[in-house]
Amino acid sequence: MHNRSYEFWVKTSSLVTMVMVSLMIAAKTWAWLASGSASMLGSLTDSLMDITATAMSFLVLGYALRPADDDHRFGHGKAEALAGLGQAAFIAGSGCLLAFHSIERLFNPLELTHSLLGVWVSVFAIACTLVIVFVQNKVVKHTESIAIKADSVHYKGDLILNAAVLLAILLSYYGVLYADPIFAVGVAGYLLYNSWDIARDSADHLMDKELPDEEKQRILDVSKSHIDVRGVHGVRTRQGGKVKFIQLHLELDDHLSLIRAHNVADEVEAMITKEFESEVDILIHLDPLSSVELSDTEGAAVTES
Repeated sequence: MHNRSYEFWVKTSSLVTMVMVSLMIAAKTWAWLASGSASMLGSLTDSLMDITATAMSFLVLGYALRPADDDHRFGHGKAEALAGLGQAAFIAGSGCLLAFHSIERLFNPLELTHSLLGVWVSVFAIACTLVIVFVQNKVVKHTESIAIKADSVHYKGDLILNAAVLLAILLSYYGVLYADPIFAVGVAGYLLYNSWDIARDSADHLMDKELPDEEKQRILDVSKSHIDVRGVHGVRTRQGGKVKFIQLHLELDDHLSLIRAHNVADEVEAMITKEFESEVDILIHLDPLSSVELSDTEGAAVTES
């Protein structure tokens, strides 16, 4: 994936999302002020968190997409994870405030006004969210961006959230006054769960969590498929932004010339890069087969003693 293409797709996704969410915020603010619905307030709060997160992602992605430089030899990809931790804290605080407001409304229920307006705004919000999810799915297919992929999962959850608000308003319209605050408490719980999910993923990114087992197995299979490779060990992986970092040891026959061993490493690197069809940074160490067998023998002897 070329940097320009990657940058175009992720920025397009961010811009479309910000436009759609801005329209939803305007509509939900109008509906909340007119109806006083706690669940609509919860939905509005979620949209405010959405546009804040998207704006932060838009700014941070511009920094994260910078190429490696003398001070950041591994690139700037972890900036996405730092922004994610900030977003998680912000969303969690908003969820707590909404929970307190909803619990107070449970003890002092209010009859909603302009319920029909709330219904139409919820339908409009669902339509806008569908546009966002469609665009983000297209972008993920082109870029495999972690940030956009996480955003897409979040907005798919928002489809359920907006549907719940719509149901709460309809129930309140037919006299079920407690439906509105109960659904608002559910929205608060959703916000808190979402903040925990974002924080966990961001922490994994910052702590250099290994790539999924499936991807590590693909690395092993591709490396071992080379005709001159006798074994592979010491595989270490992590991800920084859009770049997958891979380290491994190739076990080669002792009689190979230095130039042939070097070519084998280059060929395996090209095979792994082609397998992932994304930006990878690969570091390969070459081990003579006899030294690997000697290390295994010495290790077994130490264990027995």
